[in-house]
Amino acid sequence: MFCACAGVSKVAKSGDPELIYSTALKFYNAEKWNRAAGLFEACRGYYVGTEREDSIAFFCARSKFKHRDYHDASEQFDDFRRKFGRSIFIEDAEGMYALCNYYLAPPPQRDQTMTAQAIVALTEFVERYPQSSRVETFNQLIEELTQRLHEKTFLNAYTYFKIRKYKSAVVAFKNALKNYANTTHREEIMYYIVVSNYQLAHNSIASKQADRYLSVLDSYYSFIEEYPESKHVKELNRYVKEAKDYIDKNNIDKQQ
Repeated sequence: MFCACAGVSKVAKSGDPELIYSTALKFYNAEKWNRAAGLFEACRGYYVGTEREDSIAFFCARSKFKHRDYHDASEQFDDFRRKFGRSIFIEDAEGMYALCNYYLAPPPQRDQTMTAQAIVALTEFVERYPQSSRVETFNQLIEELTQRLHEKTFLNAYTYFKIRKYKSAVVAFKNALKNYANTTHREEIMYYIVVSNYQLAHNSIASKQADRYLSVLDSYYSFIEEYPESKHVKELNRYVKEAKDYIDKNNIDKQQ
């Protein structure tokens, strides 16, 4: 392996662009992606402005991609699609650019900026190349990443709930429903809204309890309408009984 790497280094430093290019192609065809990428990078400068410029740029980026160096590959494919919009490789380049973003997208516990960027890249490809064989797969990836955003939003709201910041939790959970109405966490979110409203009311000062117990009822009725058979109904019924008892005891108008 050392000899092979030394040989690659010698070729890269030879100053012979044809030798570098032909050797890069040999490694590329042999699927020696890292060596191919290094040699394509070494000869790119020699072919700027020639007919080979776009193919070398594409082969270099694809070698990076196949070597799973998605960060560098993403940057090179992005540069490629900006420079070579009419290249015969443009569709493949944009497809792999989108995939790079997908592979770089982190789990939901981390910042989801890259996930949103990946969704944009995948969606742009699907809209630009509706006849591509990649469309079905890319649509599945878009759905997967969208669910990841749902998960992140849910986790953010749940964090407020866990640290007993119930007012913030209610706002965050409601925003989650507003932004992602079809989330797989919909039942959980609506459940936690009821519980958070109850905790706010139960532990509130007297001047705020009336409005907060009314919010318990509002959120409960919304929940029960959608999930009448939920496993949470028995628990929530206890909270609702307390809310109703308080409202009846204090002659509060339920329509206020």
